[in-house]
Amino acid sequence: MPSAAVTPTARLRGLRPDWLNDPKVWRTEILGGLVVALALIPEAISFSVIAGVDPAVGLFTSFTMAVVISVVGGRRAMISAATGAVALVIAPLQREYGLGHLIAAVILAGVLQIVLGAVGVARLLRFVPRSVMVGFVNSLAILVFMAQVPELRNVPWAVYPLVVGGLALMVLFPRITTALPAPLVSIVILTVITVAAGIAVPTVGDRGELPSALPVPRLPDVPFTLDTLTTIAPYAFAMALVGLMESLMTAKLVDDITDTHSDKTRESVGQGIANIVTGFLGGMGGCAVIGQTMINVKVSGARTRLSTFLAGAFLMVLCIVFGPVVSDIPMAALVAVMVMVSFAAFDWHSIAPRTLRRMPAGEITVMVVTVVCVVATHNLAVGVVVGSVTAMVVFAKRVAHLTRVTSVTDPDGTTVVYRVTGELFFASSNDLVGQFRYATDPDRVVIDLSAAHMWDASSVAALDAVETKYRRRGKTVEITGLNDPSADLHGRLTGELTGGH
Repeated sequence: MPSAAVTPTARLRGLRPDWLNDPKVWRTEILGGLVVALALIPEAISFSVIAGVDPAVGLFTSFTMAVVISVVGGRRAMISAATGAVALVIAPLQREYGLGHLIAAVILAGVLQIVLGAVGVARLLRFVPRSVMVGFVNSLAILVFMAQVPELRNVPWAVYPLVVGGLALMVLFPRITTALPAPLVSIVILTVITVAAGIAVPTVGDRGELPSALPVPRLPDVPFTLDTLTTIAPYAFAMALVGLMESLMTAKLVDDITDTHSDKTRESVGQGIANIVTGFLGGMGGCAVIGQTMINVKVSGARTRLSTFLAGAFLMVLCIVFGPVVSDIPMAALVAVMVMVSFAAFDWHSIAPRTLRRMPAGEITVMVVTVVCVVATHNLAVGVVVGSVTAMVVFAKRVAHLTRVTSVTDPDGTTVVYRVTGELFFASSNDLVGQFRYATDPDRVVIDLSAAHMWDASSVAALDAVETKYRRRGKTVEITGLNDPSADLHGRLTGELTGGH
């Protein structure tokens, strides 16, 4: 039978993303974006203070980063905005040279991120082990929690019951219905209570003045000279690396939570585009922000680009149109939301006694080192790099001890065969030279490497040293069983590393 004709409406529906056809998804994405926008306001202002710029600069940054990355980014539902990591990097530049140089550095950092993304820097993420990823997640949760502590010091006593009430609402409300995000309900209820009862507590408005108009494109107010370039280049490069690392790690975390794959190269390039646009609009630059991403993905259940776009759009609408209302939101409500996010983000299974008893000591060490470095420096990039290096050292040490040498002497006593098993590289080859009996072995020595693999010049140099020690005693050495890559490496380097035998 001929197939039924496809109507134009059905054809159009087939071309649209699935979420456009599902009202429930629409509601989730819209409400998720609204909650994130509310949470972004105080953080953007705080990061502006860290960077030493006007609060409006941080708010514009969060607006442009979220809107642009929702279109060009590679990870759906991830939130990019002004972040503390980037603010810390560029703060010295702002203090010494002013806003013009800061904006120029943001634009240059965006260009560098596009270049790094194009050459495949995202592929380096495969070298980040799981223990570092767990430490990254846990340290982020700790930092999010620690960031709320100052909001609970030297404040009116009413702040504490408001925070407790906000937490209780977010725990209990989902048991009644999940139609509305619990964080949004908590913010609205606490705001109504404080305004209606006239409770004097710190509010969003106390953190800084909200902008009253959209940002206007402009060039950075700097001399376009080589001297300016050399001044901003180190800061731009540091910002590019920190922003990419934080964004890619956050993208991988969202991949795991949603059980979906994202395009890390596109995300890297997208971060660069977003920062360039942000720079030309007078922003301070940013990257993926873990706290708001967790609100959007884990708490609100958002899964599409719509929530990311609306987070930025709502942010500006809230500031420009509803500024007086937003200014009345008690900080206690947002503190409660972020505390809940920190508890939800922390991997409690990773520190459970049963897990710690079964986990290898090296894996626990790597996780702890990552957490300590991030919490101590407040820099995620430092923790990830140090944790990854620690993991490599632990791995090298573990593999080095798996290399074994066993020997069998022929019955006639004229030949001894040494069988080497394991991976030969700089860590394991150092011990290889001492595992042969040079003085007492017979005149013919066979070293069988059929169960081993040579990885670097250190292993070739170690074999050369073994051969040299035997030949000094007038004994012959035969190396057998090399696989093709090992034979190629050995053939190219033997005798060339120490000037001959």
